[in-house]
Amino acid sequence: MDASLTTRLAAEFIGTAIMIIFGNGAVANVELKGTKGFSSDWFLIAFGYGCGVMIPAVMFGSISGNHLNPAVTLSFAVMGLFPWENVLPYIIVQFLGAMVGQLLLVAAYKPYYDRTTNQEGILGSFVTIDAAHSRMNGFVNEFLGTLILVFGALAIGAGKFGAAGHIVVGLLVMTLVASLGGPTGPALNPARDLGPRLVHMLTPLKNKGDSQWSYAWVPVVAPIIGAICGAGIYQFIFA
Repeated sequence: MDASLTTRLAAEFIGTAIMIIFGNGAVANVELKGTKGFSSDWFLIAFGYGCGVMIPAVMFGSISGNHLNPAVTLSFAVMGLFPWENVLPYIIVQFLGAMVGQLLLVAAYKPYYDRTTNQEGILGSFVTIDAAHSRMNGFVNEFLGTLILVFGALAIGAGKFGAAGHIVVGLLVMTLVASLGGPTGPALNPARDLGPRLVHMLTPLKNKGDSQWSYAWVPVVAPIIGAICGAGIYQFIFA
């Protein structure tokens, strides 16, 4: 990555915003009353999130590495794959990008938020929710999914597939959402959950309900631990 830190941070900010618009936008299209995709199936959400990771990766992967995820950034730093001095700036712009992406999404879907009375449906277009209302179940799901995501992304990157590797990572995300999305969503990314959760708390939407802050630590802590474990397994096998 020969780009300046400022350029890389801009890429992370824009890429994370796009990921949220595509991913949570797919959720909003399914959950909000009156949309063209209202009551569609889970595949639309999985497809939205897969493309939400893949397209920014193709756009910005050569500039910033396309982390878009504090858990990825931290795990790479722990394993010596990313400089520690860049960790905090990356994480800050990832959270800001997630918040801006969610704000733009709310603006685009505002009439449909106003029509929707299902509070969990509204919240689900912002953040992850454990379907069983179990923090332990949510933790296991987020840990496992993020471990597979980071291990898989590193292994795919080691294959020297070039831009095609970004497409495969997008398919990996799509598959994770399709397979492990039932219990929690899933987040697989602290910025993807915490940034939009703050927006949910601050945005004056009708019928929005509670932001469920008692659960908010799960999609932050579990992905970080899972990502570090995934990167560690990769280094153990491939290094």
